Amino acid sequence: MADRRALQYRAEHLAGAFPPLLVAAQRVAATVLQGVHGRRRVGTGETFWQFRPYEPGDPIQRIDWRQSAKRERAFIRQTEWEAAQTIWLWLDASPSMDYRSHLSSVDKSERATLLTLALCALLLRGGEHVAFPEEGRKFMGRYALERAAAAMARIAARGNNGLPPPAPLPRHARIVLIGDFLAPLAETERAVRALAARGVTGHLLQILDPAEESLPFQGRTLFEGMENDGALLVRRTENLRDAYTARMAAHRNALAALARASGWTFTVHHTDRPAEAALLPLYVALTERLGV
Repeated sequence: MADRRALQYRAEHLAGAFPPLLVAAQRVAATVLQGVHGRRRVGTGETFWQFRPYEPGDPIQRIDWRQSAKRERAFIRQTEWEAAQTIWLWLDASPSMDYRSHLSSVDKSERATLLTLALCALLLRGGEHVAFPEEGRKFMGRYALERAAAAMARIAARGNNGLPPPAPLPRHARIVLIGDFLAPLAETERAVRALAARGVTGHLLQILDPAEESLPFQGRTLFEGMENDGALLVRRTENLRDAYTARMAAHRNALAALARASGWTFTVHHTDRPAEAALLPLYVALTERLGV
């Protein structure tokens, strides 16, 4: 991974390319829409909203014992949604993210880190909170971006298997998953569906090196796996190109279909493209989900 401070500077610079007026306008629009529609949502505000039955995974501290004593089961006291929401961010830290071909100037890990930090900067600037499943804490207020960057460095140092952690998020949370999603589709599907089953909504951002889509190699080529996948020697790589690109397209389409079926959104970004090309549609998709 590139130097964290350099990446943080680049992320803040990238976030700064979005006019503050645009962010402010989106938030003003959200306030107007909320007032017109009278929307209320469950959250961590102070105003009582409703009681609901206790479910496994809910904090015991949230049980309303007086209400529960009147019933045959435990009940949770819920409050109204507050303006600031927590967006959970998960970053693929598996070895395959370190890949870079001759078609790109950065590897997938560096681009994913840059985009995650830039998204943090935009969300924090907009008044939202950010959190990482592996850390389990919110980042907000002064120096939040610096603390989030330090948390990302810890997560990267530990690494992961390229799939979101099994630890459940709060019900009805929002999450952005950023990675190459080249694991077998069934594994990704299990992870996404487990989150969706808890009412979690999210966005899948697939980061790919352009060579992973086009297979631009010619002649005799040795392919070596980055995650103990072994090696494969191909004598005429160009003969595999059509079948390979078709399979990659099918995998990408299956990811998009999985996102749609789960009520999520999905985009693809190639590392030879400007980072802004990925950040803008990601931020728009996320803020639409937030209602801003």
